[in-house]
Amino acid sequence: MNFIDESVLEIKAGDGGSGCISFRREKYIPKGGPDGGNGGKGGSIIFRTDPSLNTLLDFQNKKIIHAKNGLSGQGRNKSGTSAKDLIINVPVGTMIFDYHSNTLIYDCASPNVEYLLIEGGKGGMGNSNFKTSTNQAPRKSTTGEKGSALKIRLELRSFADIGLVGLPNAGKSTFLDAVSSAKPKIGDYPFTTIKPNLGTIKYFDKSFVFADIPGLIEGASQGTGLGIKFLKHISRTKALLIFLDPHNTEYDFENQLKVLINEMRHFDSKLLQKDIWIVLNKIDTVDNLDENLTAIDKYIPSELKIHQIRGISSISKQGVKELFDELFKKLT
Repeated sequence: MNFIDESVLEIKAGDGGSGCISFRREKYIPKGGPDGGNGGKGGSIIFRTDPSLNTLLDFQNKKIIHAKNGLSGQGRNKSGTSAKDLIINVPVGTMIFDYHSNTLIYDCASPNVEYLLIEGGKGGMGNSNFKTSTNQAPRKSTTGEKGSALKIRLELRSFADIGLVGLPNAGKSTFLDAVSSAKPKIGDYPFTTIKPNLGTIKYFDKSFVFADIPGLIEGASQGTGLGIKFLKHISRTKALLIFLDPHNTEYDFENQLKVLINEMRHFDSKLLQKDIWIVLNKIDTVDNLDENLTAIDKYIPSELKIHQIRGISSISKQGVKELFDELFKKLT
């Protein structure tokens, strides 16, 4: 699997260079004054959002990152060269947490923005800085400051307008494939989807992004299956489509809703405050559609902001236009 959405890094800014102790010594100036230069500043570490990236794959094998140190000062009042800041590109939507306290440091939600993580150490002072009227030949300098260090956790949360939620094989990936340019892997076994799939749909003059996450199963919010790893990818969405499968032999409509709603609630109850559509998929293979939709309505908790219960077929496109009309009217 080449989609990486979490990584732990140890980052260290560069140390400042030390100041120099030196005295001017030339042919006709045997006892010149102090001319030790200052040390250069260490490199800081800056994260920059790059819209062309969509994974944290670059950090899969890179766990320790050091910026360069500043150079020490030299005689003749030559300051040491400051190290360049180390700029690290990350995808838009990357959240940076302090590893130990789990405190959010930055939510890198905007493209082409730089976020300063840790400062490089200041350079030390050469002895020319310590000359006074009473001390014309100081033999004193200071060492450069140590660069800051930090252990961080990166977490990528995708940006999408609408999230697709359902049990495995509910037909979410088929729907995304049918209505967008995305080409998710599709099969008839659990967890065919093993990474979030994003698809863009242009509707009139607007474009919207759909996020399909791996199917949820009971216990997903506690780590069962692949659900917990990707539930966060629907946390930024404006609306959710909850897909129900009329041919699930293990879970009827009531229990499909119970599992999906409970897992979202346990992961983050704010997910249930989004605008939600219930989607009965595969209606081209269903008899008595109205009876099925009426049955589903009985099992919907009052806490959900349900806009509609819609029946669709991703294969025949039945009901898809009506669903889009409602979605985009709400989102624009």
